[in-house]
Amino acid sequence: MRRLVDEAMRRIVSHIESLPEQPAQNVEGATEEARTLVEPLPERGEAYESLLAKLFDEYIPRSFNAAGPGYLAYIPGGGVFHAAVADLIADSVNRYVGVCAAAPLLAQLEANVVRWFCHIIGLPRGSGGVLTSGGSLANFTAIATARDHFLGGADALVRPRGDSRADARPGGRGRPSLQECTLYCSDQVHHAFQKAAHLAGFPYANIREIETDDRFRMRIDALEEQIGRDRADGWRPLLVAGSAGTTNTGAVDDLRELSRVAKANAMWFHIDGAYGAFFNLTSRGREALRGIDLADSIILDPHKTLFLPFGTGAVLVRDAQALRRAHSLHADYLPAMQTEDELVDFCEISPELSRDFRGLRVWLPVKTFGIGVFREQLDEKLDLIEFITDAIRSIDGIEIVAEPQLTICAFRFRNDDSLTRRLLERINARKRVMLTGAIVRGQFVIRICIVSHRTHRDRVQMAIDDIRAAVGELAGEPA
Repeated sequence: MRRLVDEAMRRIVSHIESLPEQPAQNVEGATEEARTLVEPLPERGEAYESLLAKLFDEYIPRSFNAAGPGYLAYIPGGGVFHAAVADLIADSVNRYVGVCAAAPLLAQLEANVVRWFCHIIGLPRGSGGVLTSGGSLANFTAIATARDHFLGGADALVRPRGDSRADARPGGRGRPSLQECTLYCSDQVHHAFQKAAHLAGFPYANIREIETDDRFRMRIDALEEQIGRDRADGWRPLLVAGSAGTTNTGAVDDLRELSRVAKANAMWFHIDGAYGAFFNLTSRGREALRGIDLADSIILDPHKTLFLPFGTGAVLVRDAQALRRAHSLHADYLPAMQTEDELVDFCEISPELSRDFRGLRVWLPVKTFGIGVFREQLDEKLDLIEFITDAIRSIDGIEIVAEPQLTICAFRFRNDDSLTRRLLERINARKRVMLTGAIVRGQFVIRICIVSHRTHRDRVQMAIDDIRAAVGELAGEPA
């Protein structure tokens, strides 16, 4: 066992030490190469050292360097090493925490992590939640909870629209069917919301995408107008989803106003804070995220802005009992479930019965460093996005399309899609940083997203230099 770990650690340490020198991305031809790796089920084993060599020398390098300091693409995941140690411990002891009775102390440790998150967001006593594999499952869990809260059990899923047992109009008797309900989000929301709503049984046609303002925030007037039209047509507005940092531009909706609209219309108020919610640890983040504590449910991804490994998400709900009502289903082969508020059976508040021990990969780094270190890192990222935005604003031909609201900036070159795409290619070809593009209101933009705990001023200066150099190259070429 020591030999296995020591050999792996030798490779891991070398890999992490070399992250700053590794290319920000190295995937040219990798897709074609991957097709050659299709292999049959092995009958006999292979030497462990040769397997490590394949992984670290051939397979791992042919990828996006998402853990490196130059990865400013999408929304990075940092991969704090202490979380990897926690996963080694959790996987090695292999304790089951889905049912509290199986490992009460470890289950409570994970419950403590959820309570820390509730505290960070500012949710009241009685709130709760569960760690998930990411924002997609967190969105699904939240929407299923809202569905059950308003519509009840499975019967609501199958009643056709207009069934006499339900009246969707204001003041109507009985509960509406799922097909009679509408959900609202901005036209900038992450697609995981629509996907989760569809998987929860809501037809795509029932999801209203509301237009956004010049800062890419959901227009409150347009939302209220759409709700009014839907009510007049006999629909039952059920849920409104706000964004605490969109993927394209980092936009933060007016969360306080969305809460007001939700309350006025007896709707569930959900927030997608997968990227942005943990900025609530900082004073500037709290200012940008005012109203985040008013959510009925919120998703957040520790694998983004707590720098943890991919596969670490969370959903929080203002009323923890709503989670239990939506997900609790006992079986005679399981032990008795917990009823006290202090103890939690995660299988009773989430879709999963079998699950890994996720809490340790959050608990160990936070307990080791203290939350203050994470706050300092997030404050640094807020400084860095201001620094790079001010720097590239002065470059001839660059237009800032989305000013940073958290740590994402979007820009174009000479207001031309083709030139902007070519500029992105030139920047990324240097492989010191990796940026990504997005389509925003029909136009192609380049995104800068600064999140990683390994990204500091020196790498951001490299990004500025590479953008300037790429602009200069394009300026010298014929149109």
